[in-house]
Amino acid sequence: MMPVAFCSKYTFIRMRASTYVANFWLHWLLISTIAYCLPIQQRGSLVWPSRNLQSVPLHSRFLTAFGGAGYATNYKRLGSRWWQGHLLQDGTNLNNSSLIFTPTANGADPTGRSDSTAALQKTIDDAFEIASPFHLLKGIRDLGGVQIHLGGGQYIVSKPLTIPEIGGGNIMIHGGTLRAANTFPTDRFLVEFGSRRNSGASYEDIVLQNLMLDCNYRGGGILLLNPIRITISDCYITHFSPVGISVHKGHETFIHNSFLGQHITVGGDPQERNFSGTAIRLDSNDNGITDVVIFSAQIGIEVLGQANIMTGVHCYNKATGWGGTGIMIRKGATQNRIIGCYMDYTGIVLEESNRITISNSYFLGDAFILLKAGRSGTAFGLSIVDNIFTGSEHGVPIVQTQGAFSHVKQTCVDDNSASGMALRSTRARVSVSGFGSSWTVDLSQILLFPAAIAHVQYSFYTPQFNATDARITFPQHALQYITATSITVVSDRPVEAVVSFSIDQSSYTDNDMPSIYHVASPGSQMAPHKN
Repeated sequence: MMPVAFCSKYTFIRMRASTYVANFWLHWLLISTIAYCLPIQQRGSLVWPSRNLQSVPLHSRFLTAFGGAGYATNYKRLGSRWWQGHLLQDGTNLNNSSLIFTPTANGADPTGRSDSTAALQKTIDDAFEIASPFHLLKGIRDLGGVQIHLGGGQYIVSKPLTIPEIGGGNIMIHGGTLRAANTFPTDRFLVEFGSRRNSGASYEDIVLQNLMLDCNYRGGGILLLNPIRITISDCYITHFSPVGISVHKGHETFIHNSFLGQHITVGGDPQERNFSGTAIRLDSNDNGITDVVIFSAQIGIEVLGQANIMTGVHCYNKATGWGGTGIMIRKGATQNRIIGCYMDYTGIVLEESNRITISNSYFLGDAFILLKAGRSGTAFGLSIVDNIFTGSEHGVPIVQTQGAFSHVKQTCVDDNSASGMALRSTRARVSVSGFGSSWTVDLSQILLFPAAIAHVQYSFYTPQFNATDARITFPQHALQYITATSITVVSDRPVEAVVSFSIDQSSYTDNDMPSIYHVASPGSQMAPHKN
């Protein structure tokens, strides 16, 4: 009897378990059917647009209802990995998740055979229409990290993709290629943020990542108008004309880990002399360009704004010998910093020398820094220090001037090293030695600014005389002449001597320059003597 009773009890337990399983699946079918049939317009405080629910498949509606019924924790624990993987594998379903939109769901062609402009624009519009009670800057809605995922496709674009007028923030566009059609307007950009009519900021915290933009020589890559805290990362922008990335007004745009080139080349291109355009134009303040390679363009980076920083930039665009410029600081663009960059056969041009720092950078192939005086002729707070220059033994000066600098203040060009190029500095430390009564040093090949010796200090050493011997009179000596390029020290009698000079021109004005100091006789007090 015992075995029979045991079997009967076991069978009963199995029957009850089967009933529980059946009830579970019946409940599942009931909830999913209700979710599918009834429109769910609200989940917590976030209102979902009805247009997104019209095409939502069964499993997506079920998950929405499941979360709305208070089972979000169980859903995340039991099914989130499977469902997320399913959504990512099925491109048609990406657009049905709460935060991911894909252009293929709107009919875009990821093969690049047909025009996808309308589908891409609709995808962008849909992403920016997500309702949200939260805000970033005043008037800019926080979209919660919504993504526009291009899914690795290649899309043809015949006109610019623009951000809707309503704006927004906390959004990412990534993972694909945009190519300009042959009919793309030549005065526009593939992606344009902001309105030309509105001077205020309408978007913030937008990330453009893992994109290739092929401009097809028809226009530019990215235009940012009044941007606030924008990131352009891991992008490849090519075939632009005339500008790859243009930032106008706004502030705090970060461009990093990206490659830009008008022509796809690895250097030494036979058409290099014909390169044109500008890879990056910063007509804006407080931006950062980090770890960016610019491999072809006439100008690598053109800076028109203030307080920008460039670090780790490698420019081997059009060489200086062909008329190219690696980094151009335009007039009025003060307080900019160039640190740790690699100027590869193309140099830096400063139209503005007001509080500019260039340090710890490497200049190859006779690349140099050019200072343009302009009308003001002013250099203030300019610092060019701790850089390395390597040239071709032609004696090209590492820093050169164009025009006359009449006012220089707090300027330091020093502590640079050069191989195959000629050093230039605002400070000089030189010595001359020999037997005689006159010692002259020529500084024309050392000092940066011609005819601008602002401060001189010298020491006079002769081993013939023992200062402790009272019977021997140490020779009298004095600074006799300072001309535009040389300094002369004289003594009252011929001796064997070493004369060492320390010269500084880091601060001077035109009023200081007309005076040439003259000594009437050795040992007498110096007096200014006009030319």
